[in-house]
Amino acid sequence: MSGTNRFMDEALAEAIKAGERDEVPIGAVVVLDGRIVGRAGNITRATCDVTAHAEIAAIRMACEALGQERLSGADLYVTLEPCTMCAAAISFARIRRLYYGARDPKGGAVESGVRFFSQPTCHHAPEVYSGFSETAAAELLIDFFRTKRQEPD
Repeated sequence: MSGTNRFMDEALAEAIKAGERDEVPIGAVVVLDGRIVGRAGNITRATCDVTAHAEIAAIRMACEALGQERLSGADLYVTLEPCTMCAAAISFARIRRLYYGARDPKGGAVESGVRFFSQPTCHHAPEVYSGFSETAAAELLIDFFRTKRQEPD
């Protein structure tokens, strides 16, 4: 799917902010009833927490804001295909729909890798839509890692 979406635009803005903090530029927003109730970019370095991926940070924020542990009826927009850990969090939170930008053939777990939501042990699988702002999301990551790989002058 191509084109833009205002919520994916917000996720991209979170990804840009993460990159500016020298975090891997991935962003996520949780939307319930047409309003954003959680938003985050990766914060693994800032928090020294390997579980602080954008998806999990946004889910935590939304749960806290709503005073509940489940997010039934909520949608998650994220710039990169979630990993296995994040897919599990999405399932446990009972996210209704997952929209993501770029595929992650190496670390993704939705349409790549373990295909978490297709496993018989998965208790809840959201509707999944991919390719939202895919080029923009992929370019953020490519540019970020390109600068990391450049030799210092």
